[in-house]
Amino acid sequence: MQTFLDAFAQPGTCLFGTWVKLNSLETLEMLAQAGFDFVVVDTEHAPHTYETTYRAIVTAQALGMRALVRLPDQNSVDVQRVLDSGADGVLVPRVRSVQEARRVIDGMIFSPEGSRGLGITSRAGRWGLAARDEYVQRGNQRVARALQLEDVEALQDCEAILDVPGVNAIFVGLGDLALSTGKPGNHPDNDALVQKLLDAARARGVPCGTAVGDAAAAQRAKARGFGFVMVSNDVTMFARAAREAMQGLKG
Repeated sequence: MQTFLDAFAQPGTCLFGTWVKLNSLETLEMLAQAGFDFVVVDTEHAPHTYETTYRAIVTAQALGMRALVRLPDQNSVDVQRVLDSGADGVLVPRVRSVQEARRVIDGMIFSPEGSRGLGITSRAGRWGLAARDEYVQRGNQRVARALQLEDVEALQDCEAILDVPGVNAIFVGLGDLALSTGKPGNHPDNDALVQKLLDAARARGVPCGTAVGDAAAAQRAKARGFGFVMVSNDVTMFARAAREAMQGLKG
């Protein structure tokens, strides 16, 4: 199966995914049946443990979806274990500077370029059945290392952050960007920062992602040039469907 990054070999690709907040293999199966390209297991804003994250990765991939993990923060000690679990990549929240980008990327690349440790007996190494070169090549070249830029300073300095060796995907958090600027999400100043990131990512051949609330907004994001788009999340989709059902019953 192609990894998340492999899909972008085709120009103009846009993948649609959603956040996984629930510890539920059944909802993962329904997301796959619905046709989502990928999921992101959210360990920043949901109560996932390492074990529930691992099982979500394995199940999602078995169902034909790519599986990414959003780390709880940029200092997460679980990044090594997440990568050795065979995730297609990670999203690192609230990266604010070139220095922070270099530090987090370093831990996701094998020596001598980085400081990630060898763990070939893990799932990513097919439990020791993969050749060492195969394991290292996948980890260094086929795993998405997506930095989330969510603060005004990071967006202003996005070109330098994108030029940090090893950055191969980028993500803009629109909600936190609005908090950082103190301006509404649709304010022209915010839009200009987002466009700067899109242009810089496109010039470097790096897929750029974002998160939106519904399908219509996802289509607009695709038309604008985003390469991967998160559409709502599992628990909110359930909550909305439940509320609509009760509103219909109560008239």
